[in-house]
Amino acid sequence: MSMVLIVEDEILEQDFLKSVVLQELTKKDTLLTCQSGVEAIKLAKQYQPNIIIMDIMIPELDGLSAIEEIRKFLPNTSIIILSAWSDFQYAQKAINLQVLEYLLKPIKPAVFKQVFCKTLASITQSPVVEKTANQKTIEPRCRQYFIEESIKYINEHFTEKLTLQMVSSKIFMNPKYFSRIFKKEMGVSFSEYIMNLRIKHACKLLEKTNYPAYRIAIECGFSDASYFNRVFYSHMNMTPKSYRKYIHTSNFKN
Repeated sequence: MSMVLIVEDEILEQDFLKSVVLQELTKKDTLLTCQSGVEAIKLAKQYQPNIIIMDIMIPELDGLSAIEEIRKFLPNTSIIILSAWSDFQYAQKAINLQVLEYLLKPIKPAVFKQVFCKTLASITQSPVVEKTANQKTIEPRCRQYFIEESIKYINEHFTEKLTLQMVSSKIFMNPKYFSRIFKKEMGVSFSEYIMNLRIKHACKLLEKTNYPAYRIAIECGFSDASYFNRVFYSHMNMTPKSYRKYIHTSNFKN
């Protein structure tokens, strides 16, 4: 169960933040709101939220001062700062207070949603949670976002040395959990997805270039030509040389 506290004194802004957050929370989660730094400290002590979304310019006690007090009893809570000011001193103090994100107003809904989803995932997949028998899951919309982000990253880097740990760390997700939901969402395992991309890219290079097998292997992210040949044969039921000959012959006939 996640506990989220929004601290924002502008009602329209607070309503906007609530609307985005509520889309990502489940019925078991709790959302709290308040409008001042003093109220924020009081609610934080009482409910111990694991995510706090805090505006800087709020009544009674400014957001950074409120966070400074909250950090004394909630050192590990994930905090997102909202500010209309890009002042370096504010940002520097936020860093010292271990704030997760520093967002400048006006905030685009898509940007805030991405940041909140990452934050939600980071607390859901923390090492402490991982050790419990009933590991929490990310809300479906967040899960879809993380898969989309991982696919985007993989598609841009599949020709490089790419590991499950590298990709999962990019989207702030536990590797084992990421592996499981990746296969569930994509229908193939992480390694199979990357291998399919590499073979598809190899086919294009065999069709459009005269590169030798060892160069195509390197271009597609394989460690050596012999391994590339074995993998290519297992996917295409023919060697790279045979595939190139087959394609050229087919093109000649057409």
